[in-house]
Amino acid sequence: MAQKNITLLLGGQPHEVINFDPTRTLLDYLRYDSARTGTKEGCGEGDCGACTVVIGTLKDGKLRFEAVNSCIIFLPTLDGKLLLTVEDLVHPDGSLHVIQRVIADLQGSQCGFCTPGFVMAIFAHIRSGGGAGLASINDALVGNLCRCTGYGPIIEAVRRAISEQVDDHLTALEETWIKQLAAMSSPDTLSLSWICPDTGKERHYSAPKTTAALTALYAAYPEATLLAGGTDVGLWVTKQLQSLNRLIYLGHITELSQITQSKTHIEIGAGVTFADAQPILSAHFPDLGEVIRRLGSSQIRNRATIGGNIANGSPIGDSMPVLIALNTELALQSVKGLRRIPLEDYFISYGRQDRIAGEFVAAIRIPLPKPDQYFRAYKISKRFDQDISAVCGAISVTLDDGLISSARVAYGGVAATPIRALNTENTLIGAKWNERTIQSAMSALKNDLSPISDMRASADYRLKVARNILFKAYIEYDTPLSQTRLIGDGAAE
Repeated sequence: MAQKNITLLLGGQPHEVINFDPTRTLLDYLRYDSARTGTKEGCGEGDCGACTVVIGTLKDGKLRFEAVNSCIIFLPTLDGKLLLTVEDLVHPDGSLHVIQRVIADLQGSQCGFCTPGFVMAIFAHIRSGGGAGLASINDALVGNLCRCTGYGPIIEAVRRAISEQVDDHLTALEETWIKQLAAMSSPDTLSLSWICPDTGKERHYSAPKTTAALTALYAAYPEATLLAGGTDVGLWVTKQLQSLNRLIYLGHITELSQITQSKTHIEIGAGVTFADAQPILSAHFPDLGEVIRRLGSSQIRNRATIGGNIANGSPIGDSMPVLIALNTELALQSVKGLRRIPLEDYFISYGRQDRIAGEFVAAIRIPLPKPDQYFRAYKISKRFDQDISAVCGAISVTLDDGLISSARVAYGGVAATPIRALNTENTLIGAKWNERTIQSAMSALKNDLSPISDMRASADYRLKVARNILFKAYIEYDTPLSQTRLIGDGAAE
């Protein structure tokens, strides 16, 4: 039976939310219902970071803190979570938290609008073990915009806070929070219903806890919107003003959040976030890790899932062309069973994917690299960080005594779907790994790609970039990744 409430720890205190719209954003609830106006409303689409809050999740018996954008998170996804806003950092005696104090001391705030978001992003960075290196801080703050202070004093404030950090008044509460969150946990599917007082229409929200429950639920309601991280679906509500009358949330399904590795493959559950997948993928495919690092911000990567990025089928999704080049296989689940297909076959046309009613993306399987495999991937965008790609391209070749025995080349942003460049691959296979071969492959690309012109780039530019990606991959052969990026892992600090 559907219920009308959720329970969370708001500021560390048990808090119940009753009879609410399941598509109400966390930001609106904080500002208009809870009077927590320190959390600011800026862009409303997860770009500026003014709305940053910190979510605490119980994972393997420990409390995990993550910065997220409250403007695109639906309120019921907070069921069974800890939620901290900027108001919670102030000590009960009224004194500022060390992060708030050092930002003030170092002139890291002028108009102050962005400051609460920075404070919460820094809090999450420190609590999750983030370092004081410039690259580490940049990654933590790339999702927070400041237009008047400049980042110099803010970066210095992060370093000062790390050096001065001692257990604050919140640290002593963590054991209590862990016990409270454990007590809130339930194996049952959360089902909510709400009737709009203006239209009389009913909205439903379900959060199954197992893949089996999800499979049955989605078979019963194939018209439902599947919700994972919400970094795209959230925009359907906040920007497109869509009415989503039935939501099925995947964020509580443990099976979908698993990463396993065999002798031949890495299998990633569709609910695994980019933040969780990045370490293992970076270890095996540094270029893929670098593309993920530039995908959104830490707030976005903490919520966005690889499965959701694929399931959407966007022609500009950065993960798809890279994964296609790596010969990734997709696992699709329904009441009829599990179906596996090559990732490139999933995309039929713009907005259309090979997925029957009631079928969902369950997992992504990536072959481990072979000793003779050479792989490169590149994201080309106007801004280095947190920008939509004009072109994203990847190449994977197997070299046998200087000959290319196999090749996979894929691109995003140049067609109605992520695309595999088959003519280009055929030009490479069987040829020598040399500049003449690469030049021939670059010429063959015109038979694979027919890009369009839009606000991000012209068709001519996109084709030139796609060709140059092949040449760049060739000239960077034998060059370590750290020497090919403007911003790396901190080695140049």
